[in-house]
Amino acid sequence: MAAQQAASVTNNEAPSRGLFPNSGNGAALQVVDIDHPAYAAVVEPDTAFWALVQRDQLADVFRENSSLHQQFQENAQGFAEEIQTLRFGLKPSAVYVNPTERCNLNCSYCYIPEDLRRNGEHMSTDTLLSTLETLQTYFDSFMPEERRPQIVFHGAEPLLNREAVFTAIQKYGDVFSFGIQTNATLLDDQAIDFLTQYQVGIGLSIDAVSPETGDKTRTAWDGSSVHDTVLNAMQKLRDYPRYNVICTVTSENMDQLTDIVEFFHQQEVPACLLNMVRCTLPGARPFKPDERTVAEHFINALERSYDLYRRTGRKLVVANFANIILSIVAPTARRLMCDISPCGGGRSFFAVAPNGSLFPCSEFIGLDRFNAGNILEDSIADVLNSEPFREVTERKVENIAPCNRCAIRHFCGSPCPAEAHEMNGGMAYPGAFCEFYEHQVRYALRLIADGKENAFLWDGWDNDTQTTLDIAL
Repeated sequence: MAAQQAASVTNNEAPSRGLFPNSGNGAALQVVDIDHPAYAAVVEPDTAFWALVQRDQLADVFRENSSLHQQFQENAQGFAEEIQTLRFGLKPSAVYVNPTERCNLNCSYCYIPEDLRRNGEHMSTDTLLSTLETLQTYFDSFMPEERRPQIVFHGAEPLLNREAVFTAIQKYGDVFSFGIQTNATLLDDQAIDFLTQYQVGIGLSIDAVSPETGDKTRTAWDGSSVHDTVLNAMQKLRDYPRYNVICTVTSENMDQLTDIVEFFHQQEVPACLLNMVRCTLPGARPFKPDERTVAEHFINALERSYDLYRRTGRKLVVANFANIILSIVAPTARRLMCDISPCGGGRSFFAVAPNGSLFPCSEFIGLDRFNAGNILEDSIADVLNSEPFREVTERKVENIAPCNRCAIRHFCGSPCPAEAHEMNGGMAYPGAFCEFYEHQVRYALRLIADGKENAFLWDGWDNDTQTTLDIAL
């Protein structure tokens, strides 16, 4: 089995280049049991360097002249510099624009306060166009011409402010790459025709195969079901490659994840997210699933996705898990920035509220202390360096216990800072799903040991990657 690498850095410095593993003068290699009959993982936590080692050869790894240790030391500086850039050297390339605070659904676990969803304001068309003009100027100052920044219309429910959103897409369709996250209840034929014409990425939300389960957490304000409406939209988008489906995993649906994967595959969904419920606000916390139990259901669902792929030749990429695999095999190729420390909030993306207020991430909208300025009045560069943003961008696993002692801390990142702050008491605390992440990483390493990881990743994910170190053990 070939060893591959991922790397990061502690305290912005390269790791020691000493010769003796686990002596305090070199790489502190740790063994991680991945429940595999033939292999265990060896991880150097400060750099997230890892290797899969045959169990009967583990003792040799810790000898001072071992091939693994010596080759790691020879390449450690490069590993450190690569992840240093990923963790601390990125500039924003995406913005979540919230064109309204209102929503026509009353999802039990929503991270936006109920009063805003009931009575909040829309962003006017003029304000939205001015916002995009400001963002264009900002991105033009450093982004290469051939690369388009991303604008994701997020929510609450952006299609409640459809006229403003569609006007913005028409005017700036050649400037930005647009996406929209919608509950699909307002996604009629005219809207689908418009969005697909402009190649807008479309994300839908549905939490169950049946309305009986889905309606426990996702309904309209009057309690009526929206399940069939969303299913109808999924069927209309069946052949559109730029759409995905988000399923929020709660205590109400976790035991049906395998059925949900089968359902998504049957509907020919190209990619989905099986996201653990965010516990930022108190209303979501009763729906937090038991971590060990939900990990078992989650892994069973992934196993079913693999069986379906083998049987049909068609993948259903579970994007949040694919991101965990990439955090191990190719950290700079990851597509989502939640599973790293610092996370992407305020660093690779930020969020704009309907009144122009700027937040590190949409998850913080509704938390006034993280309002760092206004896009129509303040310099974006100044906002990115403001105290509310720095609270998020300076949150590192090295400063969080017990994360700073965890071997897999750079495959996880102790997300989410909004959850940690609101649920657990501050930025120096872990997020909500520590044990769940541990199970995910162990499973990902088992798949890599068996050579199955590509079945869970987007086709062509490695077109622009190169192997830095390949060690046969």
